[in-house]
Amino acid sequence: MLISFAMLRLPGVHQPGVHMSYVDSLFLAVSGISVTGLTPVSIADTYSLFGQIIILIILNIGGLGVMAMGTLVWVILGKRIGMRERRLIMVDNNQEQMTGMVQLLKEIVKVLLIIELVGALLLAFYFYKDMHSVKDALYHGLFASVAATTNGGLDITGASLNPYADDYFVQSIVMILIVLGAIGFPVIIEIKTYILNKVPNFKFSLFAKLTMTTYAALLVAGTIVIYLLEVGNAFKGLTWHKSLFYALFQSSTTRSAGLTTIDLSTLTEATQFFMGGLMFIGSSPSSVGGGIRTTTFAIMILFIINFSNGRTTIQVFNKEIHPVDLQRAFAVMVLAITICFIGLAIILGFENGKHQFLEIYFEVMSAFGTCGLSLGITPDLTTPSKLVIMAMMFIGRVGLISFVIMLGGKAEPVKYHYPKERIMIG
Repeated sequence: MLISFAMLRLPGVHQPGVHMSYVDSLFLAVSGISVTGLTPVSIADTYSLFGQIIILIILNIGGLGVMAMGTLVWVILGKRIGMRERRLIMVDNNQEQMTGMVQLLKEIVKVLLIIELVGALLLAFYFYKDMHSVKDALYHGLFASVAATTNGGLDITGASLNPYADDYFVQSIVMILIVLGAIGFPVIIEIKTYILNKVPNFKFSLFAKLTMTTYAALLVAGTIVIYLLEVGNAFKGLTWHKSLFYALFQSSTTRSAGLTTIDLSTLTEATQFFMGGLMFIGSSPSSVGGGIRTTTFAIMILFIINFSNGRTTIQVFNKEIHPVDLQRAFAVMVLAITICFIGLAIILGFENGKHQFLEIYFEVMSAFGTCGLSLGITPDLTTPSKLVIMAMMFIGRVGLISFVIMLGGKAEPVKYHYPKERIMIG
């Protein structure tokens, strides 16, 4: 983040005559590395072509992850990747075993770059009919593809995807890129293995099944709820297919993408509150997004269903969830709620009535979910509030498990146990 901040302060980064404060440069650096997309300034009006290219590099570093980028550099330089580096890679990618870590990262880098390239070419080919310049079409296609695939949410149009609110082709390509970035690299690699039929009798892991099911369920449920809440408000008078695409795009972008096809301030408070909840859940583990992650949400829902039926274990897809994963899900949920509550309370104190509660709530959920959607208050936040939002973006991108491990240090084995005793709950 500090290196990104230094890069964004280089000569020639800004448009002529534009002055950028140090706090805002740091804010954008944190937003870029955490692939959030919240920004206090307009990218197109503030940054030169050189600056925009630096932002693209920052988004890719954030999307791939620090360890993936480091491993790529080590491989290119021919350096030996030792045990310590492999352990770091394992933690960074939420893996339980160390074997195959370097190969996994190579696959992740390759998959992400291929997705970005294909997306850029498709969008550039389409943009050319309006721009009539190969160079401009390729550049706009590349920036849109990287922003969507990394779920970065930054744009160079100055109006997100609002100019393409009636263009279903652009929206469809962008939504596909968002899904591929947010569903998780391990899931994409498993799908690739299944399609190419490299492994005889290949079966999807429980993680892949749970992730894909939860992601699809959240996408569909989000679309239905947003449509029903806005059919008599923002979508009033629109055709059914345009309303459906509006709802579908807003549902997909809350996974952590931050791009939008409609002015969010025109939505009802109920919709804004609901979208805040979707951003809190965020994307899948080992993806480019943040939040509590889809699997955490799924495990919590499954636990409630099984607990209400009197079961002591969580059973899904003919498998049982490991108790450790249940404990982690509870820890992540409690920590996430606590951190978001504290962040919300601090910003409310600093802003002191300057902004509405729902606007600040939306900003906090967007930062924690590394989404980048905003109701327009980001540039007007005070410096202390911006620092809190930066911390939220950092924690949301790193992940609460990694964040707690970082704070807690080395785990100490339990050497003895006390007698167990029941207490009343609820």
